[in-house]
Amino acid sequence: MDEYFELFLEKMGPAMHKRGVPAQSIERFRGKLPEQLLAYWEDHGWCGYAEGLFWTVDPQEYEPVLEVWIGDSPFMDKDAYHIIARGAFGELYFWGERTCDSLKVFAPGSYCFPRESAFQHGDLERGMRVFFSKRNRGENDFADLFVSASEKLGPLKHDEMYGFVPASALGGPVTSTHLKKVKAVEHLVLLAQPAPLQIMNPAT
Repeated sequence: MDEYFELFLEKMGPAMHKRGVPAQSIERFRGKLPEQLLAYWEDHGWCGYAEGLFWTVDPQEYEPVLEVWIGDSPFMDKDAYHIIARGAFGELYFWGERTCDSLKVFAPGSYCFPRESAFQHGDLERGMRVFFSKRNRGENDFADLFVSASEKLGPLKHDEMYGFVPASALGGPVTSTHLKKVKAVEHLVLLAQPAPLQIMNPAT
């Protein structure tokens, strides 16, 4: 295990609901995603961390989510993207084949955060290691609702997330009483319908 992933585990804790990654999935994304990520998949699988705040995912399962959120956007003219991780409330982490971790979407608010990766013209392998080392619990704990949601609704499985019902993009209250445990892919697809994607100022 490299020092970057060790730091990630120190902050996020041990894996939960680990799913082994089939060899065909490794080969499907070889040459599209960094070898470092494929190595993490082989060693750790697709799973949750921080009690379910952060999840590594199968990009193929999340292709419908990618399509509804950025399929018709200018981003697709710039790079080929894959969703490699998500948060408990709908934070989506996109990896560009050339531009690294250059795009993040917060689905409940229909916010998109583009950024310039320091590694996009260089060492994508190191860029992937840094991506994991930068993760922390707070970035996915929307409005500090995770503890109350997990106590009220129970822990998440690999295909679940906490969703606001009605959706906050439709004016629904952002409170724990309006949270439900929902199927992640289906809910993330639905969230793309109510409001147009708002592109925020590029982050650094």
